[in-house]
Amino acid sequence: MITIVKADQAEIDVRPGLSELFADGFKQWLGFFSKDPKKLAAAFAHMFVLDQFYVALNQGQVIGMAACTNGTALSVKLDKQELRKHLGLYKGTLAGVFLKKEFETPFAQPLPRTGSIEFVGTASAFRGQGVATQLIRHILEHTPYEVYLIEEVADTNTAAMKLYNKLGFNEYKRREIPGHRAKKIGINHNVSLRLIKKPGSEV
Repeated sequence: MITIVKADQAEIDVRPGLSELFADGFKQWLGFFSKDPKKLAAAFAHMFVLDQFYVALNQGQVIGMAACTNGTALSVKLDKQELRKHLGLYKGTLAGVFLKKEFETPFAQPLPRTGSIEFVGTASAFRGQGVATQLIRHILEHTPYEVYLIEEVADTNTAAMKLYNKLGFNEYKRREIPGHRAKKIGINHNVSLRLIKKPGSEV
């Protein structure tokens, strides 16, 4: 049985599970820093701001995650010392610089009544079983926003795009990845999606 709870209210330490999901789900982006998923999980375990995350639990295991912020609060906070400790001085320093810019940039002009859904991930053994759908529906039902944004979804992630479209999200922005980078990571565009909740609507 799958249970959805806020990460800071879970009865177990969810950081190891969150970091494993993160390392697996973002391996296309993190491959430069390490090919070892265990090393990546250890390096990033510190960064999750638990009161911004929701987790899907099954038999004491974190099988899904998603954050929802107001666009100004951060869902992750990177510690450069932790990154250097696990990734080494050079790559740890680079991770601290580049990923901080990528992950810790709140909206320049946050919109009122708008939530930002971030870091959606499902454990590989549970993909295709509706875990992410349950997580996002839980967020839509238990947070007060009228508009929800999901930024920077890889256009090649067809499963995620299909899921978000099914839940009512529509594309409103598309950013092209530079050619050499696109070829290296296998992503052509990052797509931004938006859902406007109608009063009284069910998701």
